[in-house]
Amino acid sequence: MRTVQSRRCFLAGASLAGAAGLIGASKSLHAEPPPETPIVRFEKATGGICVAPMYIVGELLRTEGFAELHYVPVQSADLTKATARGEADFSLTYVTTFVASIDAGNPITVLAGVHSGCFELFVNGRIHSIRDLKGKSVGIPSVGSPPYRFLSVIASQVGLNPGSDINWVPSASVKPMELFAEGKIDAFLGFPPEPQELRARKVGRVIVNSASDHPWSQYFCCMLAGNTDFAQTYPVATKRVLRAVFKATDLCMTEPERVARQMVDGGFTARYDYALQTLKEVPYSVRRDYDPEDTVRFYALRLQEAGLIKSSPQTIIANGTDWRFLDELKRELKG
Repeated sequence: MRTVQSRRCFLAGASLAGAAGLIGASKSLHAEPPPETPIVRFEKATGGICVAPMYIVGELLRTEGFAELHYVPVQSADLTKATARGEADFSLTYVTTFVASIDAGNPITVLAGVHSGCFELFVNGRIHSIRDLKGKSVGIPSVGSPPYRFLSVIASQVGLNPGSDINWVPSASVKPMELFAEGKIDAFLGFPPEPQELRARKVGRVIVNSASDHPWSQYFCCMLAGNTDFAQTYPVATKRVLRAVFKATDLCMTEPERVARQMVDGGFTARYDYALQTLKEVPYSVRRDYDPEDTVRFYALRLQEAGLIKSSPQTIIANGTDWRFLDELKRELKG
């Protein structure tokens, strides 16, 4: 099952694409051969809007020579599965999800980092530190979901055993955020627009903000990965997709009002105010400065320590990353 971006939504980004032409435009764009395929397919899960570059990339892909952008709907717990099966070509999501997928032997190749700092840990008044989560109830969409993995890593960092010390409360029918707001659980890890909404409702308080708290703020949170066979078979298309995503990421910084409006007009989110707040709070600028391999190494080690993966960081990097497209684009931007 897949959805095709509507013509209205696809063309709504034309003005943004024009602006993006001024941001990191490659001098060799027209000298490159055209993409080997006219169609790009992205996984799309409901919920998080920190992956805004994926939602406004349509017209930018058109300028890169692609004719169609398809979104492949997936559940949060199934992120990367469509890409691994070749039903989607790319996924822009949380690094821990990619690391776990690579550890499982899936043909996923991480290509670049996009941004850091999008998750916040909300707690009630009885909790004052991560160690206080011991014996407390924590809401998650499902075991194995991005919030479960991230919070497991955070907990293991302070000596907790995430498997036995935390009372995980999976909830597919009712969002963990609502369970938290109703006082039915003690904590949950929120991704945009959930933190923005809870602050507006004055519910709970934050004890970890990955946009500002070390060590989480020092690494990418969301990264771009592709199907391994796609990246190997279609190198020109892969590089052009990566360039389009980078331009879209820059636009999230330089044109947040217009990007927020396009996301609402395109049906990707309902609240303009939450979208705008997200765009202004998420550190999209780090994609120019952070080392994506450092991020993969850091989280692979943390997941291994938490008992969530078996592979070493070196194995994850060797089997599931390819930085040549990123390196090529960096060289071009310096030229």
